Amino acid sequence: MESFTVQIGNVNINGLAALAPMAGAADRAFRELCMEYGASYTVTELISAKGIARDDRGSRELLEIGDKAHPAAIQLFGDECESMAAAAVKSLGYSPDIIDINMGCPAPKVSGHGSGCALMRDPELAYGIIKSVVEAVDIPVTVKIRAGWDENSINASEIAKAAESAGAKAVAVHGRTKKQMYAPPVNLEIIRRVKESVSIPVIGNGDIKSPEDALNMLSYTKCDMVMIGRGALGNPWIFERTNAYLQSGVLLPEVSLEEKLKVMTKHAQLICSYKGEYIGMREMRKHAAWYLKGIRGAAAYRRETNELISLDDIKKLAENILLNNENQH
Repeated sequence: MESFTVQIGNVNINGLAALAPMAGAADRAFRELCMEYGASYTVTELISAKGIARDDRGSRELLEIGDKAHPAAIQLFGDECESMAAAAVKSLGYSPDIIDINMGCPAPKVSGHGSGCALMRDPELAYGIIKSVVEAVDIPVTVKIRAGWDENSINASEIAKAAESAGAKAVAVHGRTKKQMYAPPVNLEIIRRVKESVSIPVIGNGDIKSPEDALNMLSYTKCDMVMIGRGALGNPWIFERTNAYLQSGVLLPEVSLEEKLKVMTKHAQLICSYKGEYIGMREMRKHAAWYLKGIRGAAAYRRETNELISLDDIKKLAENILLNNENQH
């Protein structure tokens, strides 16, 4: 990889591996953790433009960006030019570096109501929304898309060109259609075609579970950087390892069990510091299960993660796992 920085408008991003926006997972605590382990850039969970207009508490919480998570984008979804522009202006109060528009979410509760990936079926409206947001704010605007709605309407390149002409400064492409959700394997050819059709940076997304996957996507598609989503769950080190591999070809070893458990506990402390112990520990359960994936006896420990209610619980769980693993050596 020749250059290790990417320029999105006036924002400099150092490193080629960003954390993808993931509803219910990429909250403030996780974003900060991933930045600490080498993510070059983070994006909030998707936030409803209507929720921001109503000033509801959930939206306000999602908008929070900690000092440790920059450069960061706030990701908005909606299906009207005016409300999206107004939400973008309101979002500026939370100091994002970038506003990202979601045109890729396949979830029925988003795409079923005309937002997210549904916008790819209406290129004129997509263009109008992007243009309205670009004109409303003085920071770069980016767009996240998919390959298309289904295999008969693959139009990522067309939407990317519309985004560029509306003033977007980068586009992220998940190489699957809405109908494909998260399987079969990602289609790199589509990302490559998008890269060929625009002159703004293109961020490739989908199926990056290892540093080798990241290199493969960058080499094949010629995209400017990659976005890692599910591959980072329970595995924030993937960014550090990916950076090292892309920069020097060195594949750092997987982290030790001890380090894994230490970071799992730290993650729990962080999530509780933002959400309180009651909510934080309930949300931490799924993260804990992701951290434990692949370790000896994981199935039994995963059942225990469903009952975590306090920080003490997770510390005890970590201690037990370490002890049992030492005894088995």
